[in-house]
Amino acid sequence: MSKITIRINNDDHILLQAQGNQLQEVEKNYYIHPDLIDMSQFEVSDRIYNCPVKGICFWIDLKTDLGWINDICWVYPEPKKAYQGIAGWYGFYPSHKKYEIIEQP
Repeated sequence: MSKITIRINNDDHILLQAQGNQLQEVEKNYYIHPDLIDMSQFEVSDRIYNCPVKGICFWIDLKTDLGWINDICWVYPEPKKAYQGIAGWYGFYPSHKKYEIIEQP
């Protein structure tokens, strides 16, 4: 995998594209470099998940023309030592009911 496109379902909006060093695959999830995240569309929520392996992450919501999509992705601002490589990167599930990830070679 060298490039992915994340497309919002129902309105065909391209949320982002990532390639090369802008993209990591960790434990079957995609992590996107923070420079690709348009924070005028995304909002860090106060909802957290305390992962016993990686540490505390915050859920991220997305503002669209159709309203808010909660929990579109997540971020570990200060993960545990073994996961420092994803600190500040935004995680996306490979399958999600609100978006589609298209892998390209």
